[in-house]
Amino acid sequence: MRIVHAIVALALTTTFSLASAADGLIAVKSPHGAKATMDRLEELVKQRGLNVFARVDHAAGATKVGKTLRPTEVLIFGNPQGGTPFMECAQSVGIDLPLKALVWEDASAQVWIGYNDPAYLAQRHGAAQCPVVENLRKALENVTSAAIAK
Repeated sequence: MRIVHAIVALALTTTFSLASAADGLIAVKSPHGAKATMDRLEELVKQRGLNVFARVDHAAGATKVGKTLRPTEVLIFGNPQGGTPFMECAQSVGIDLPLKALVWEDASAQVWIGYNDPAYLAQRHGAAQCPVVENLRKALENVTSAAIAK
């Protein structure tokens, strides 16, 4: 019984450590490869009328300096319809906009898609009561869920 308690305590400690290392990051597993996940995400973002500002391939950048990095890409996207009302609540939120999503493959070959929780960003900028936050949260949740759907 003590072994079970020790394992549970270790698991909870590990989970807490990972969560606190990336405050405000929502990450979900993808059943697809990293490139396929990012391609799907980018296409869905465009289909929903959002602007894609950049797609940054960190692994390709690492290769240019003689390093290796597992697949890691960031998609930067958004539109003024969502971003402007958020910045009206707290103009400093502009440092965290446009929205970003990260797709990466971990050391176990598991692919993840992650993004900043809009509620966390609102709290960070003193705009926890901003009415647009819930809409942004739902939009990010919907587009990432669609990207990882089978």
